[in-house]
Amino acid sequence: MTQIQFPDFMSIIFGLIAFLLGESINSRVGFLRRFNIPDPVTGGLLLALAFFALQKAGIAEVRFDTAARDVLLLIFFTTIGLNASLADLRRGGRPLLILIGLTSVLLILQNLVGGLAALLSGLPAGFGVALGSTSLLGGHGTMIAWSGELEAMGLAGAPEAGIAMATLGLVAGAVIGGPLAKALIEPRGLRPDEPGEINPVGLPDATPGALLVSKSELMRALLVVMLCIVMGFFLHRAVLAMGVMVPMFVPCLLAGMAVGNALGLAPRLPPVVDTPALSLLSEFALGVFLAISLMALQLWALAGMAGTLLAVLAVQTALAIAFSAFLAFRLLGRDYQAAVLASGYASFVVGATPTAIATMTAVTKKYGACAAAFIVLPLVSALFVDIANALVTQAFLAMWGP
Repeated sequence: MTQIQFPDFMSIIFGLIAFLLGESINSRVGFLRRFNIPDPVTGGLLLALAFFALQKAGIAEVRFDTAARDVLLLIFFTTIGLNASLADLRRGGRPLLILIGLTSVLLILQNLVGGLAALLSGLPAGFGVALGSTSLLGGHGTMIAWSGELEAMGLAGAPEAGIAMATLGLVAGAVIGGPLAKALIEPRGLRPDEPGEINPVGLPDATPGALLVSKSELMRALLVVMLCIVMGFFLHRAVLAMGVMVPMFVPCLLAGMAVGNALGLAPRLPPVVDTPALSLLSEFALGVFLAISLMALQLWALAGMAGTLLAVLAVQTALAIAFSAFLAFRLLGRDYQAAVLASGYASFVVGATPTAIATMTAVTKKYGACAAAFIVLPLVSALFVDIANALVTQAFLAMWGP
């Protein structure tokens, strides 16, 4: 079989193709629009299935170098930081604490479900973390980080199962949030608290003339974002020198927050924060990042353990939806912001932060802006989940280990 390995710049090209393909399909298929399926999800999964068909037919095995994709993630989180006003941060305090509390419980429940599934499948109980929070709330990065310790404990095959679980979780997270938002918003007639607010990610599908973006506005927004990433780079190095491990996007997010609020004190400067140009740049970075992530999934690698993984994923997904619809939505106030956050939260706890943001982007483009939601959810993942997940994973491995 022919092996095709595309370099990193080609992944950006295919990501753009997937994004625009998904947008074209979603504009024509009413079902996808009604249930708020994000454009990059539609296009990315379609290409992933096409590459899977090529592999199964014995024609070619397609792989991508996705290193360039991570730059898009830095751009995206920097734009989120730039749009994070102090007022949004104050409004996000209570929702942030609520979601942190719910996530603390969910971390434990996901591992209990994973452990039970492992025992029912005749696997060691330690496989439970690979089928639970380490792969789902943690994602691919966390699962890879724990692979060495799992193998050292004699749990052969657990890292592969966990990475496969994280892959399936990414797909599930990409598709469940939109329908959940529809179910929460439309029957209750929920509407944004501030109808005139500009969406921090993406422009409305029917963009009025006042929101058209000029060349200078887009270039200015891009320059400010890049300068914030430079600041984030040096901040990241300083944090690492202190012995604290954080993803690169976290200091970029914080640098964006600092610069965005500082620019608000200089009204004579041309605007960058809360502009259509910044929203468009944010949607481009997120959309292409997610499209690449989905189209690069090696679905053929899941075939050997698909039955067990799909059964576990079904239970974990049902748990995520129940937590989001019956707990998160109610505790957050049952208003429009609560619905947007609940839909993103469901995508996040089985998928990843980018899938959650893409879900909320699709929802807010249809129903109206909700800036605070785009601050709260990344803060839950950036400031809490990695640390809490490491503690919970270690505790369960100690309890279930040989």
